[in-house]
Amino acid sequence: METLKALSVYLRHNPRLDIKTSALEKVLRITLRMYADITTTDDGRELLLKLPDTLIQLVTFVQDSCSVVSKCAAQILVNVTADEAGANAMLIISESSNSTEIKFSKSDLTIQEPSQNLIKVCLRAIMDKSNIVADLCCMILSNMTRPFHLIDRMITLIEQSGYSWDEILSVFTAKQYNTEGNNLHYLGPVFCNLSRSPHIRRYLMDQQRCVIQRIFPFTEYSDSLIRRGGIVGTLKNCTFDTENHMWLLSPKVDLLSYLLLPLAGPEEFDDEDMSKLPINLQYLPETKTREFMLLEALNQLCATKVAREILRKTNTYLILRELHKWEKDKKCLLACENIVDILIKTEEEIGLDNLKEVEVPSEYTEMFHKMDKEFISNT
Repeated sequence: METLKALSVYLRHNPRLDIKTSALEKVLRITLRMYADITTTDDGRELLLKLPDTLIQLVTFVQDSCSVVSKCAAQILVNVTADEAGANAMLIISESSNSTEIKFSKSDLTIQEPSQNLIKVCLRAIMDKSNIVADLCCMILSNMTRPFHLIDRMITLIEQSGYSWDEILSVFTAKQYNTEGNNLHYLGPVFCNLSRSPHIRRYLMDQQRCVIQRIFPFTEYSDSLIRRGGIVGTLKNCTFDTENHMWLLSPKVDLLSYLLLPLAGPEEFDDEDMSKLPINLQYLPETKTREFMLLEALNQLCATKVAREILRKTNTYLILRELHKWEKDKKCLLACENIVDILIKTEEEIGLDNLKEVEVPSEYTEMFHKMDKEFISNT
């Protein structure tokens, strides 16, 4: 702790660049490891949270014109926000920020003081095509949106930042937006985390704006598991809103094709079965690889009668049947079997329009969870 306090003095008093850089590098190391060489059990990140003035200074340094300083400060904040306590601390600082703009009317010169609002700072960096810390800022936002109980506060700050959701989404979907080699892949997990909020799902599934369709292609994005996984998770979250099932599965949106495509292999079916599949799932090349995160989304769609009937009509069962033959992971097998068990039943057997309306007694819920665990753990 004394070491951090000493370093914070150097950081606060605007020292020479070499001293400032050296101090930041030491703070970065502290946030990466336990204090093995000091008689304390506290983690370096936890110690740093006891110095709010230093945390504020780090936000200022992210905006520094020196790339070495801004990168190191951003890396420290990635480490700090990786813990829920750190994410909450930086959120509190952002909420209490009083960043101001000073305008000189004569020369039309605008001088903007460094902001203490980390969310605004990160978004400004992400939207800046030539910013060198844009990827690190995406990681910070990914960390800060991960704790569920912080999401609403994060949404408020994002909407107060001056950037619209359309602008943020446009940056994410643009090809090579950043000219400094930043790929912005971690915006995928940001959208995934935020889409746990009904507020963001309403934006994504606005039927007049065609928002969700813009992210569909990333379910097959081969260059980044981070981006692909983030979008897969976003789509899965969207399927929790049963009132949108019919629209999501309609030809206008065609969500089912994008859910099944990552699950489909190069299997050949007879012509009759093949013709029932969505058109972009017919006659896939042998190089087609599989993915499994979307099984949960399919399971959510099985909640409503209208969606179940569409899944049956489009031969979803065939894709799942072949997946089950190939898959070795027990969790995926269980998820696959759960979907198939629903689809092979008739609606008369199911007897409900919406399975989410079924109230399962807690003792049965616990029993089912125990059975699932035993199936997964059984080798």
